[in-house]
Amino acid sequence: MAKIKKRGESGAAKNYITRNQALKKLQVTLAEFRRLCILKGIFPRQPRHIKRANKGSTAPTTFYYAKDIAYLMHEPVLQAFRDHKAFAKKVNRAIARREWFAAKNLDENRPQYRLDHIIKERYPTFADSLRDLDDALSMLFLFANIPSSQSIAPEITTHCARLCMEWQLYVMRTRSLRKVFLSIKGVYFQAVVHGQEITWLVPYMFAQQIPTDVDFRVMMTFLELYQTMIGFVLFKLYSEENLVYPPKLDEVKDDQGAGFGSLILTPANAEVLLKEQDGHRVDELAEAAASNALHRNDGKKLSARDVKRQIANLSRSGTSQDAEDDTIPAIDTNAIVDAQDDTDAFVPQASKSNPGDRLTTLGELQETQSVESAPMLFSRYVFYISRECPRSVIEFVLRSFGALPDNIGWDPVAGSGSQVDENDERITHHIIDRPVDNFHAKHAGRRVYVQPQWVVDSANRRTLLPTDPYQPGHALPPHLSPFVDDREVARRGGYVPDEANEAMGLETAAVEEDESDQDEEEQNSASEKEDDNTRPALQAMLEDPLDAGLLEAAELEAESVGGEDALVEVRKQYTAARKAAQKKQRAKQPALTEEAEAKDMAKTLLSNKQRKLYNRIGNSASKVDQEKQRLVAKKKQLTRNKAGK
Repeated sequence: MAKIKKRGESGAAKNYITRNQALKKLQVTLAEFRRLCILKGIFPRQPRHIKRANKGSTAPTTFYYAKDIAYLMHEPVLQAFRDHKAFAKKVNRAIARREWFAAKNLDENRPQYRLDHIIKERYPTFADSLRDLDDALSMLFLFANIPSSQSIAPEITTHCARLCMEWQLYVMRTRSLRKVFLSIKGVYFQAVVHGQEITWLVPYMFAQQIPTDVDFRVMMTFLELYQTMIGFVLFKLYSEENLVYPPKLDEVKDDQGAGFGSLILTPANAEVLLKEQDGHRVDELAEAAASNALHRNDGKKLSARDVKRQIANLSRSGTSQDAEDDTIPAIDTNAIVDAQDDTDAFVPQASKSNPGDRLTTLGELQETQSVESAPMLFSRYVFYISRECPRSVIEFVLRSFGALPDNIGWDPVAGSGSQVDENDERITHHIIDRPVDNFHAKHAGRRVYVQPQWVVDSANRRTLLPTDPYQPGHALPPHLSPFVDDREVARRGGYVPDEANEAMGLETAAVEEDESDQDEEEQNSASEKEDDNTRPALQAMLEDPLDAGLLEAAELEAESVGGEDALVEVRKQYTAARKAAQKKQRAKQPALTEEAEAKDMAKTLLSNKQRKLYNRIGNSASKVDQEKQRLVAKKKQLTRNKAGK
């Protein structure tokens, strides 16, 4: 006998769970549930049949996968939330009873939690973390530039600024920067790290007013996750560059606004650590080796004494491997790599199986990184940044494209640590963003004065552009976005600026178009002069010859002015203008070719849904063409206004 299925025990009703049901099951508040979902990467789902998933109800409801909620029940962070709730009750009780000593002790021992396990779960490989780095960096740079308030503690802003500087230091050191774009929102940067394109936005340093309708609890949860993730990523990147992470911070320079100069990069040289003769250090290495339970090649357990003898052997200079004592057991390198894999959160899964493959992969990545690094555009020049220019952005671009830190100076108002004085004769490029009178005679030396856009355009074009169009007070050339593929836009029929056409070698088409426009303008101006001498009714009829009412008005006007001869002349002009208008109208609606007729026949065979989709695609193409025509007309108008001035 077939088993009867009960309603709500299978299908969508079992696979989905509402948000209220999830809150009751997890026994958390709505704010804690949102925070938990953000940290774990769980988001609402839309069932195909809402009525079935909601057990017959059609009320608007938010659904989640039941398996995701069951997955959250075993989350350690959930237990940390419960511990914090109990801690808050104890603190409030102690404060209400005026037990200040007990409240202070409770506050010092408040429960803490870590997000390391969540990072390992969400990003099993290093490439996964790099793919999700765009939003993380944009969020960090946003909070690094937001002023502190009741919702944002100063420590959060300081920590975000520190992580941002560490990321920029790595990009500058590896010369991974590829594209820079100055937009209205801020400055867009794009770097290539391990083959992944990472794009982030840096807001301008303006006085900001924090809006009141922003839920900072949600943003702070994302920020907490991103801070932990970027900490892991930077540790991995710095380790591959043989650098100690986190870099040391010179607090005195940091307080004085030194920027990148306040961070000190220290090389992590493993050979120097092995050659140390300190007995205490050797004991620590021996204990660490014993705790890892490394084994000798013969399968026996490696003792601390064996490790000491091996370290002493390695620390001797000039000792070859052939002259080693055969009685000293050799350390199993595979066991060492396996022990290190346990602590490496971002090693690709394909590389963990074989240590040799892992080393080869890292070597290939570093080799690819060095081959594709940014060119050394600014390595031979000395720069000085004026006080009104965004120093951090310009210094970051200059150093990413080869400028030496000792060859970059700035106004003392922008911070300490400048290596070049304003009156230094070695300065080749003075970056300034304000009109200056007699700036050539103001400073000694043979320097060139340019606006900040010259640095960005030169970096995007991978070559040093002429400085004359970028002098202070001059109208700057158009700043084209490097994120737009002009050839692809031209292929699809979109608008491409004249400067991009020149860069692609299409300047002849632009010149011919300008010449044709000038001819049309001359013809229109000549016809306008002739029309000024004619009668207004005749002029209106010639502009719209298809209107019969205008013909009658022109005939009456001609008869009153010139009699029958003028009337005959008006009719001839009307006939010629009408034929020209009809011909122009037919040209706008060309006859269908064989290919067009075949498409029209095939269109009749489409279903209603397919026909709507086809029409939608055609409408989008026509919108692109209309937008192109609008931008072309706007460009012409700007050119005319500029020529008139």
